[in-house]
Amino acid sequence: MTGVAPPTLGSAGTSGDTSRLNTQANLDAAGQRFEAIFTQMMLKSMRAAKLSDGLFDSKAEDEFRDMQDQKLAQSMAEHAPMGIGKAMTAFLAKAARAGEAEGSP
Repeated sequence: MTGVAPPTLGSAGTSGDTSRLNTQANLDAAGQRFEAIFTQMMLKSMRAAKLSDGLFDSKAEDEFRDMQDQKLAQSMAEHAPMGIGKAMTAFLAKAARAGEAEGSP
């Protein structure tokens, strides 16, 4: 039985995956994704608050509406943000700076 091979390191001593680095682009993307998820949850809550079930409601229609809401939320976060993603980006940037300051001797 063979063991698991360790990840290969790039020339800078890090793996090729840069998605966890504290770059501004990654922070902006995280803020946008957070806003999309928040908007999707808001849309789902709004749909759940409807007064009565329709005559022709089905499980397939609910699944389609969930997918439609997900795409709508992503589009809203990208083109017409509410600002919560920007606030989250600022919070994450501040937390990253504080973490770097604590780690410095």
